[in-house]
Amino acid sequence: MSPRVRPAAVAGQFYPADAVQLRATIRELLAEAAPVPSSKPRARPLQYPKAIVVPHAAYRYSGVVAASAYRALRLGRGRIERVVLLGPAHYVPLRRIAASSADRGATPLGPVRIDTAGRDALLDADLAVLDDVAHEGEHSLEVQLPFIRTVLGQVRVLPLLVGEVAAARVAELLETVWGGPESVAIVSTDLSHYHDHASAQRLDRETATAICGCDATGVARDRACGIHALRGLLEAALRHSLAVRLLDVRTSGDTSGDLTRVVGYGAFALG
Repeated sequence: MSPRVRPAAVAGQFYPADAVQLRATIRELLAEAAPVPSSKPRARPLQYPKAIVVPHAAYRYSGVVAASAYRALRLGRGRIERVVLLGPAHYVPLRRIAASSADRGATPLGPVRIDTAGRDALLDADLAVLDDVAHEGEHSLEVQLPFIRTVLGQVRVLPLLVGEVAAARVAELLETVWGGPESVAIVSTDLSHYHDHASAQRLDRETATAICGCDATGVARDRACGIHALRGLLEAALRHSLAVRLLDVRTSGDTSGDLTRVVGYGAFALG
């Protein structure tokens, strides 16, 4: 039986559809991204993160912020074998965590392998359900795949859309697939939406402080569109005593020049 492939839904809109142009764009974003901050005294050295938080807008708006987190993951190339990828569903209401039945995810850079064994384990444990409709046109996970393929190579990816579920439920799911150094988690979320630039900066600084403090309840629902996945990751981070580092925070106004109605973007590394 031939593999079931989820087609790329937003290539040519959120990121280049041409492979050569896409590779060049990602290289430029990684080169431009903020360097990973050095560890504080007595803090655990940051070799490569156990998890990262990244935005999911079009690359021209948030790509450089996302690249700062993927730049941190480059140290794990050759050791990281699996990525657990969590993000929100923008177009289909969800009250569960939704997996895709696909075996591959199409990208202009070639297919990404889906971690079907991990998916089946979550389905068997009733921690996720299959919902291809929710995955069909969703961009929050798809825009991460070219970065993952470029930075980590041919790893397996477990894409999950997180609906309105409790943080403890997401943390339980992460415990099931957490694994060792061969596995990392990526949470896809933007921050504040549609404030003026100055207001967004203030709100996003407050959100970044809560995230860095692993304060899941300190992140308000209207401060991050991927709130449920983010809160679950922070609860899991507390259980594993992970430190959270802010890598970059900006708004769409920093790249578009329009400061009247912006979206906030942040990148964080947990390790």
